[in-house]
Amino acid sequence: MSLRAEGPPPLPAGSEAAPGYRVISHLHRSNHYDVYDVFSEERACRCVAKVPIPREGNGRAVRRLLREGTLLRRLAHPHIVRAYDVIREPRPAVILETLTGETLSYLIDTAPRRLPLREVACLGIHLCSAVHYLHRHGILHLDLKPSNIVSERGFAKILDLSIARPPGRARRGGGTLQYMAPEQVRGGGLLGPATDVWGIGAVLFEALTGEMPFNREVEGEEDPETYEQLERRAEPVRSHRRVPASLARLVERCLEPDPAQRPAALELMRGLEPFAG
Repeated sequence: MSLRAEGPPPLPAGSEAAPGYRVISHLHRSNHYDVYDVFSEERACRCVAKVPIPREGNGRAVRRLLREGTLLRRLAHPHIVRAYDVIREPRPAVILETLTGETLSYLIDTAPRRLPLREVACLGIHLCSAVHYLHRHGILHLDLKPSNIVSERGFAKILDLSIARPPGRARRGGGTLQYMAPEQVRGGGLLGPATDVWGIGAVLFEALTGEMPFNREVEGEEDPETYEQLERRAEPVRSHRRVPASLARLVERCLEPDPAQRPAALELMRGLEPFAG
């Protein structure tokens, strides 16, 4: 297991990730968080605990985690991961439902051939449903990408609302480079529902083709002037895979540089329905 961030080693099996939640195994370490498979004494079942890496200077990550947990506790949607508990003391943690599927990024990377069109269309419908719900509640996800989506027997769930927030002016440093909409990259502009539609489009492009629409690795200090989203349009879907022209165009509309030219989430969902069977 590769640890991407500095800090003390993950908690060993048998220790407490939070009061009443005993570690079964360490699942993942990101830049700011550890994720554990834990056993809940209260529920007598397995759950997932997301905790900040204990180190100096991680206060912002703690605040994001607690905000994410509080948000998830008040949301209820079949395609968004559920939060059971938000713990502030003595160690901040958010307790989430256990998902038994695989991340979409894993499925794309390990599939012997590209994902069937029907599965991709169903995935898109689930994402549109969840994103429409978030938008109805005044929330933008802002970090839609294959690693933040789990597929359980063809049923998609969105993870990681750590940078989710209401529509408004863009802040620098939020999101994942290859999946950020141009207005997210620039900073200072207005972010709205169309920003998440771009994220859905980027996910669908990769699910269909096996390729990210924008994949430049920026070395050293990140200079937004070098971001591909600001330099070119996404390549046509059909340059990577022969799919129905109407489906390709639907995905490409999500990746329009002008947010006003992108479809709304419900319009996108309706356009995907004929391909889902």
